[in-house]
Amino acid sequence: MLLLWILAALCASSAEADFFPLDSISNVSSYYFNYIYCNIWEGECQPHQDDAAQQVPTRDLWAGFPQDYMSLVHQWYCSLGQCCDSGDCRVTNNITGLALDLRTRLHGQHLVQSVVLKAVQGFLSSPESNKPLTLSFHGWSGTGKNYVARIIADNLYRDGVKSECVRLFIAPFHFPHARLVDTYKGQLRESIRDLVLRCPQTLFIFDEAEKLHPGLIDAIKPFMDHYDNVDGVNYRRALFLFLSNIGGATINDVALDFWHSGQNREDIGMEDLEHRLRAETMESHGGFAQSELMSGHLIDFFVPFLPLEYRHVKLCARDAFTARGLQTDEATLDEVAKAMLYVPKEERLFSAQGCKSIPQRINFFLP
Repeated sequence: MLLLWILAALCASSAEADFFPLDSISNVSSYYFNYIYCNIWEGECQPHQDDAAQQVPTRDLWAGFPQDYMSLVHQWYCSLGQCCDSGDCRVTNNITGLALDLRTRLHGQHLVQSVVLKAVQGFLSSPESNKPLTLSFHGWSGTGKNYVARIIADNLYRDGVKSECVRLFIAPFHFPHARLVDTYKGQLRESIRDLVLRCPQTLFIFDEAEKLHPGLIDAIKPFMDHYDNVDGVNYRRALFLFLSNIGGATINDVALDFWHSGQNREDIGMEDLEHRLRAETMESHGGFAQSELMSGHLIDFFVPFLPLEYRHVKLCARDAFTARGLQTDEATLDEVAKAMLYVPKEERLFSAQGCKSIPQRINFFLP
């Protein structure tokens, strides 16, 4: 009976507004999966889509429904056996798995392991949190920012990055034209609102955040602020991750200073980096630094990703071979690691590419 009521409501509502942009939904879904696997997680690629598909997903079939209607839909969804003890099978919140993955799959990032676990665990254990969790990842390309975002998604959601509760935005790809910033604002706000209405806990990932227009970030700033609700929608169970290269030079300088002074890399603490990282972010060029997100102090944690050393590159290479079901030896791992570019050149200390290109490089060492 409830299903019939819902279908009737959908049909009645569609007579008043366009709630069924099925072609748009299909384009957006295929676009996201293709882009994530091709450019972020290094999967199999498909030909580039045309510009018509390269836009932020907007209104879907649930967009016009108030939250009490969504509650009825959720009850019907659970009646089909799709709900778990946690309330929604799509959300797993596996903190034990998150801790294990950060400890065993992430190399050379003791600060990330500690801060991310503490932040996420604290947020999930406080259902009455007064704001969403907002983390800002900083460091060189290839140091693991996207990788950690994926680890978080894999452990908080049944379907990982494929989950309908997770959304990825790449600044220069989704929002390439400054002249269209007003259009992007509306699309982005609506996209976030729609996802929050559909999922009890959501994850939003903004890659290359330093390239976001300041007006674009300010447009969604209320969603990350200390509000009970915004226009009747509660955003306090959302997680926002901002990934950028800002502060990479500062982080590398601190790591190099420790190495020159003979101190262990693992002795670097947040007190050595947090204030400098926050200051450099505030002074940097680009929309991220100029936004109210920074001036309003809405970022809960600045997370520094240290440059990776030779030994860490070897561990990444080992993992890449293992992921393909291949066995290897120390000599091969050394060959892979030696093929990388290191800086400073005279000391060959830090990998200039991190571990980003390892999956491709090991192809040259296969029989």
